[in-house]
Amino acid sequence: MKSAKTASGRATIYDVAKLVGVNPSTVSRALGQPERVSLKTRKLVQDAVAELNFNVNPLARALPTGRTGLVGLIVSDITNPSYFDIIRGAQSAAAVHGTTLMLAESTESAQTEAIAAQRMQPSTDGIILAGPRMSDPDIIALSEQKPIAVINRHVDGVDSVVPDIEPGINAAVRHLAAQGHHKIAFLSGPDQSWISARRWECLVACCEWMKRETQLIPTTAPTTEGGRIAARNVRASGATAAICYNDLLAIGLMQELQAAAVKVPDDFSVVGIDDIFGSDFTTPALTTIASPLSECGAAALDLVLSALPGSDGNPRVATQRGLHELRATLLVRGSSGKLVAPTQ
Repeated sequence: MKSAKTASGRATIYDVAKLVGVNPSTVSRALGQPERVSLKTRKLVQDAVAELNFNVNPLARALPTGRTGLVGLIVSDITNPSYFDIIRGAQSAAAVHGTTLMLAESTESAQTEAIAAQRMQPSTDGIILAGPRMSDPDIIALSEQKPIAVINRHVDGVDSVVPDIEPGINAAVRHLAAQGHHKIAFLSGPDQSWISARRWECLVACCEWMKRETQLIPTTAPTTEGGRIAARNVRASGATAAICYNDLLAIGLMQELQAAAVKVPDDFSVVGIDDIFGSDFTTPALTTIASPLSECGAAALDLVLSALPGSDGNPRVATQRGLHELRATLLVRGSSGKLVAPTQ
């Protein structure tokens, strides 16, 4: 084949069609609905695309197929390491399906999240909301326009992927009780966080069953700084151990306790949640409840794609819409252990 391009130097679908010797509509079908053309024609089109370095516009591809090959992923805080594995898991699953991930951040703002979702809608096949801050009605309304999957939140009628935290928290409480701890503080996450409330509920239920006290300690932000700020209230609570909403809070709490000459774990035990990258780099290494974050990202991506209509207009895969839980497990490291002397 002899290559040809427009005067602008940028190849178009018409250039591809001319090079192959077919109509532009045939090229469009070969790229967007390859099953509708012969293998020979498909191969000729693919070779021409490569020769001309033709880039397929996803919005143009969507015209005949209704698909763009893009899935949006909105995270609440891109600087939070817990989202690294979620993004990696979603990206790995997207690569398997030949789909591209489009990333946005809401900066913990429901309004920013809603704007990002609306902007993504025209150009994506579906959207994943990781740690969303929008209200349930707003998420449900969004799901009526596009396939939606939610991570770390349960929304009725919407595919929701969450770590099953109960086994991990139960194991953490049993571990702390066996080390002599009778009162356990919980450093909470954002007020609007569904998963923070869920973790607190599990802790309260387990402590009641184990006949242990627990106390909720609000935090200013789910960050290391938030953990440091909360340390004073944690010490004043009389607790000798803390389970934190996430690892960042746990690391900040541990740093502030150590700065105040409180020995970890002899005087006070600290447990995080998520097992983020670097949680084992602290001194001592952080005991944490490991959430299967990468698996959550992959599962959410699969759920979005499974909800896309097939050629008959029905979802490609018949799946039960609703809550999907992936088990969390306790990783005991150096920040929790036998209580030698209660914190004063």
